[in-house]
Amino acid sequence: MHIAVVYQFARQADDLADESKDTAEKKLHLLDLYEKEFTNSLIGKYNNEFWSALHSTIEKYSLTPQYFYDLINAFKQDVVKNRFMTFEEVINYCSYSANPVGRIILEFFNIRDDESCQYSDNICTALQLTNFYQDVSIDIQKNRIYIPLDEIEKFGVTINQFDLKKNNANFEKLVEFQVVRTKKYFKDGSQLLKRLPRKLKRQIYMTILGGEKILDKIEQLNFNVINNHPKISKVDYIVILLKALMI
Repeated sequence: MHIAVVYQFARQADDLADESKDTAEKKLHLLDLYEKEFTNSLIGKYNNEFWSALHSTIEKYSLTPQYFYDLINAFKQDVVKNRFMTFEEVINYCSYSANPVGRIILEFFNIRDDESCQYSDNICTALQLTNFYQDVSIDIQKNRIYIPLDEIEKFGVTINQFDLKKNNANFEKLVEFQVVRTKKYFKDGSQLLKRLPRKLKRQIYMTILGGEKILDKIEQLNFNVINNHPKISKVDYIVILLKALMI
């Protein structure tokens, strides 16, 4: 229940940022109101039962409110930012969009030390990056590109190729570079596993395996994600589950 209410918080904010056909200005206004409702909930002022339940969860587990503000910040970025000049900009976005989720999960288990948080950040960043590369063909329909513009240029790829869904050797090398780098984030973050209680360890291990499997599938497609959307199959899920049970 408590994790579900945190998920609902993120889901509702995401809907405000991404699902409606409102103007950017309207979406930002709605997110500002959502942020204000969250702030009010922290001092016991609730518009509805959801905010009461979220405040109760935050209080019970001593969750860090800043992580929730960070998530709202990411959704606001989604409204106004659809290109990233450098990888550093992408990583900064991940620090708001993905890493707070991992840290909140750790806090549910009262894991708060800096080293564990850094390992968690690596895993969450890797998952976010993996999702970006998995969804290239979908995001371009929303006029979004999460691959850094300076790297796109470096590999001799043009923005027009994304629009035309034109795959070539340069594009494949560009995506390969992204995949190799993301695998390193998974590898570095996996050191978190030895610090976790058994139940959480299995869940996080399954999450890592799922992300790595998507990267493997991108490789199997010869990195042609501009025309393909790799997914995990039922067989893949079973294999991942069995591996997790053996850890």
